[in-house]
Amino acid sequence: MNFEEIKNNFNALRNTYEREDKLRDNLITESREIVKKSKKIIYSVHRNDFSAASKSVEDIKKSIKELLNKTESKISDVGYLRNAFQEYVEALCFYEFVKNKRIPKHDELFVDVESYLLGVCDFTGELVRFAANNFLRKDFGKVLEVKEIVETIYNELMLFDFRSGELRGKFDSIKYSLKRLEDLAIEIAKMNK
Repeated sequence: MNFEEIKNNFNALRNTYEREDKLRDNLITESREIVKKSKKIIYSVHRNDFSAASKSVEDIKKSIKELLNKTESKISDVGYLRNAFQEYVEALCFYEFVKNKRIPKHDELFVDVESYLLGVCDFTGELVRFAANNFLRKDFGKVLEVKEIVETIYNELMLFDFRSGELRGKFDSIKYSLKRLEDLAIEIAKMNK
């Protein structure tokens, strides 16, 4: 038995393990930063501060590209990465919808399909908050526009056969968001009589 060969093998394994562990720690830290940046974008958009939001969008896009270059993992199989990408999708969809009346496609955001769908589901929740704020400002056109887009998203997602528990749960929550928007639309109709 060659004990030197065994020691060399375990030494190589230890080095690989330590290198992968450091990479994992770095990815977790970077994922947390992406979540923070996503929340900053949403916060800025809700406050109508598109100067700050635009700067944060450029910053987060750079962070996403750097993160993607560091990992070869299947994103949807790594929880902390999926969460970061989901928050990123939510923030960019909200930003683009409010600023440019569009929702970015999944390949524009460079994320896997499941992370994109999870982010879009969360995006509908931000839209409800946006609609409620606009209802209070009596900007009823925006409220009705949000109801229409959430309804469209919900109807399109109904065509999927979701197997993922997390995705299924987030999709199911959209119907409650839609109900809140329908209630706001009814209130608007009553006020316009």
